[in-house]
Amino acid sequence: MTVRLDRLPNGVRIVSEVMPGLQSASIGVWVAAGGRHERIEQNGIAHFLEHMAFKGTRTRSALQIAEAIEDVGGYINAYTSREVTAYYARVLEQDVPLAMDVISDIVLNPVFDPREIEVERGVILQEIGQSNDTPDDIIFDWLQEESYRDQPLGRTILGPAERVGKFGRDDLAAFVAEHYRPEHMIIAAAGAVDHDVLLRLAEELFGHLPARDTAEPLEQARFTGGEVRRSKPLEQAHFALAFEGPGYRDDRIYTSQIYSSALGGGMSSRLFQEIRENRGLCYTIFAQTGAYGDTGTTTIYAGTSGDELGDLARITIAEMKRAADDMTEAEIARARAQMKAGMLMGLESPSNRAERLARLVQIWDKVPPLEETVERIDAVTTEEVRAFAEEMAVTAPAALALYGPIDAAPSLAEMQELRTA
Repeated sequence: MTVRLDRLPNGVRIVSEVMPGLQSASIGVWVAAGGRHERIEQNGIAHFLEHMAFKGTRTRSALQIAEAIEDVGGYINAYTSREVTAYYARVLEQDVPLAMDVISDIVLNPVFDPREIEVERGVILQEIGQSNDTPDDIIFDWLQEESYRDQPLGRTILGPAERVGKFGRDDLAAFVAEHYRPEHMIIAAAGAVDHDVLLRLAEELFGHLPARDTAEPLEQARFTGGEVRRSKPLEQAHFALAFEGPGYRDDRIYTSQIYSSALGGGMSSRLFQEIRENRGLCYTIFAQTGAYGDTGTTTIYAGTSGDELGDLARITIAEMKRAADDMTEAEIARARAQMKAGMLMGLESPSNRAERLARLVQIWDKVPPLEETVERIDAVTTEEVRAFAEEMAVTAPAALALYGPIDAAPSLAEMQELRTA
């Protein structure tokens, strides 16, 4: 498989990887314009803009956008994260030029029809309401807010309903003018794709965008920690605990990922075995690592009954402390194998591979060889994982979110005492 990376004179980057044997390709545009690029009065506008991209351009109606891709059997979609907004399609090889044309159209030429803005505003408000009614969704928004309080990184991607209810055409256009710059755009494709054709299409469709030399730097993330408790008579109590960890440019990111996998990444993990299998305290429990350019978190989530919540919290801290003392080479080898298998299996999908290309170019402005990533995973030692486990168990700043019947839950201060005991 061959990776090629080019840059247009105006700064747009084009990266692709041929996957022999495939007859389809995934292609998209990743724009460094996500939730953390918003000012407080703009919170939710990046996601609103993602929705509006499909509601009509200067040359296509909303229906024509959908039909253009679906008439050839493909699909088109988008998503907004805290650091990027992505617009992508999956089509057969011969339809890559069509997909590029449609994607460039929705990214560069949205009309923001006031009638469509009102329609989509209603859709987004319904999406916000659905999220608010889903405990194991909303608790992670609260946890993020406590982890990065009063910062763009701590705000929800959907935004608050009261702000979404006020966005107008001028607000959307201003955000595009500020952030949809060529140097912030990455065109990524994988599968049955010809890089030379892709480069030519990129020049035709994006080459006219004027380059700009100045941009406001992102606000440096600060993990604040904190606690949010929302009592409600639900069937389950929802428990989410976050610890400050490395960002994805930090060499320790692989140590962090191996640690969270061994601690709570699967059925053989410590938290699952001790809390669910041995004690039956919950149905769902897991640990995971999340990372941004300048910070990251190790997060533990569980859902349990209100009566069991206190025991679950205490045992979680006990297992974290025990991992710092006796995490075994066998556990770490299993976590390494899970990481590598998950990564390699995921890369059998051209959509996953295109997304990986875009993410790596965003992080490093290059695509490190896959073998290099595997080597860095294999290079993590037992001693490094134990040292990281010690940091997570004892000294790393923490945030706590609780929702449901939580009267029996310890406070964050009480959990901090358990950590240092």
